[in-house]
Amino acid sequence: MPTTKNACPCGLGPVFEACCGRYLGGGQPAPDAEALMRSRYSAFVRGDVPYLLATWHASQRPATLDLDGGVKWLGLEVKRHMPIDASHAEVEFVARSRVQGRGQRLHEHSRFVRENGQWFYVDGEIK
Repeated sequence: MPTTKNACPCGLGPVFEACCGRYLGGGQPAPDAEALMRSRYSAFVRGDVPYLLATWHASQRPATLDLDGGVKWLGLEVKRHMPIDASHAEVEFVARSRVQGRGQRLHEHSRFVRENGQWFYVDGEIK
């Protein structure tokens, strides 16, 4: 994860506002599934539940989402971004975190769909 205070949590951009911030607070839709996945990771880091729910596909979206405040997110590695067609894509990633001093890894193969020009997270398979 970037060490600069204003760096983007996704690790791609040196400034949050110019990276994932334009999607979280700027009203700009993510251009592809990888950008959406990175922005969702940043939303988890920042505790932005409204963004997480808004970018979850309606067919799988939970009614509520409670984030564990004890999770410290440490970094994100995108292993693969696989466009399937113009409206479907998959992203494989590893997100590292620490909970009560213990390191954890979330390795997921996620599925995304694009509807009306906007990408949505559908679901994922934990590896």
